[in-house]
Amino acid sequence: MSANSYDVTVIGAGPGGYVAAIRCAQLGLKTAIVEKDPNLGGTCLLRGCIPTKALLESAHMYDKMRKAKTWGIKADNVELDFTQVQKYRAKTVKTNSKGVSFLMRKNEIDVHAGHGRIAGAGKVSVTADDGTVTTLDSKHVILATGSVCKHMPFIEMDHVRTVNSDDILEISEVPKSLIVMGAGAVGSEFASVYNSFGSEVTLVEYMDHLLPIEDEDISKELERDYKKRGINVMTKSKIVKVDLVEGGVQVHVEPRDGGDAQVLEASMLLVAVGRAPVTGHVGLDTVGIEADERGMVPVDEYCRTSASNVYAIGDIIATPWLAHVASHEGVMVAELIAGKHVHPINYLHTPNCTYCEPEVASVGYTEAKAKEAGYEVKTGTFPFTASGKARIMGANSGMVKFVADAKYDELLGVHIIGPKATELIAEAVVALQLESTVEEITHAMHPHPTLAEAMGEAAAAALNGSPLNF
Repeated sequence: MSANSYDVTVIGAGPGGYVAAIRCAQLGLKTAIVEKDPNLGGTCLLRGCIPTKALLESAHMYDKMRKAKTWGIKADNVELDFTQVQKYRAKTVKTNSKGVSFLMRKNEIDVHAGHGRIAGAGKVSVTADDGTVTTLDSKHVILATGSVCKHMPFIEMDHVRTVNSDDILEISEVPKSLIVMGAGAVGSEFASVYNSFGSEVTLVEYMDHLLPIEDEDISKELERDYKKRGINVMTKSKIVKVDLVEGGVQVHVEPRDGGDAQVLEASMLLVAVGRAPVTGHVGLDTVGIEADERGMVPVDEYCRTSASNVYAIGDIIATPWLAHVASHEGVMVAELIAGKHVHPINYLHTPNCTYCEPEVASVGYTEAKAKEAGYEVKTGTFPFTASGKARIMGANSGMVKFVADAKYDELLGVHIIGPKATELIAEAVVALQLESTVEEITHAMHPHPTLAEAMGEAAAAALNGSPLNF
């Protein structure tokens, strides 16, 4: 096999692409990865999951320090050093990106820098920044080109007063006031961060509740918590016009179902209304693949496209756009290429995590979706106000909610809002994967005092009608 001939070439080095490449290499396949960004890691590592969570950690620490006297710690005159916050974020990203580069070397994966595109059956072209084009021969191609911020056509983006989630990571000072358009995970997280940092935050959401995909009880609880924190929450509302003015923006907000518009003023508007797949210039037409009207690549349950030996994973296909989903898809495709027996991914078991304050996490059916699916539903909840460990932490807001089938006791979904929700959800993911009943979870001994006790208590509530300790 020549130097530029490969068993597998992966286009895109995000959490889908680089994990797929590593698994291919582990299985003995000669592997290349192509990335146009100077750094490896993709949106998640460079402009998404990792930098935003670094900011959230700083925000959490700042909040904790200002309440230090609760635990008998004198920490007078606690101040936010936003310059240092940004240095911490940048260092975290750089360190993680270097880690991905190390993994490429460790697994003997060839990294080709430049814009990658399919150039016909078994061919991938790589265009470097200087215009040099290299052609790779590849038996298999995995497309993992990711997504970019979606913009609204009626909003002029100057990337100073009107910004997207990429822009706001790089700002040099905390805005005095911030309007966030969209209360999904991204919008809700940035609203949480900048509220903690001292901005006057308004969160505008078109749907009925914050985090619209979450269980309604959880979304309502988050809305209550945000209002207590001083975040102005406007649900069932839509932004219809944005004017750039000196020193900020004027934002026209109308009730979703009609009525007079309010004009809000702020230093900055964050547009957090979702993302769009990067499929426009990756050579789909050269192998007869047609993206759908949203730009996504149609695939089967094994992420195979209509073209022989071409696969697509991550944010360019119609599966949940989450880093851990893309990574699992990458592993599945790598093992399929290597001839291993694989199972399609059960996307109903995808954990959703939002790292705001308080955290939100879920897996499986919401109560409403379970009823829509035809189940006779029973639920059980346990509030963190009744958790000894949560009280010790000073973080006793929120709850755990179990959704189960009343007939067979099958666990259908778990929903959490509260401290360490994004860690606690892992137990529920495993339980769903193992097809656990609520009774089995109730009988599993949970250590005391822990936050995890709330999982067992919510299970007991679903099984018996009330928790054991409430």
